[in-house]
Amino acid sequence: MSDEQARHLRLDETNLIVAMLASKREEQSLRQELAEALVEEMTDGGMGSLRFTGAAGRKFGQQLAEAELQDVDGVVLNITINVDQYGSLFEFDVWKVDFSPLIRLPSPTGT
Repeated sequence: MSDEQARHLRLDETNLIVAMLASKREEQSLRQELAEALVEEMTDGGMGSLRFTGAAGRKFGQQLAEAELQDVDGVVLNITINVDQYGSLFEFDVWKVDFSPLIRLPSPTGT
């Protein structure tokens, strides 16, 4: 990953991630991590998945949260938050079940 492609989270991304983590015991430490997090868009056909930047050698650790919401066109989105082997944010994975590009990330309430 190159720093030229890295960016901070947008407000809609942050709001959804915070809502998805609200019931998790790790929520407070991860919320602090979100404030400074840099992400890069993943090559996923425009579905909106992001990888959090970090030290080399990081790998998938576990899925921390999952939500099933809908894009504005009514197509189901499966959204997961994954952490690395150290418990740090790793991926915000968005999968639109028909593989079409994301139109708009839903609000945490699903609207």
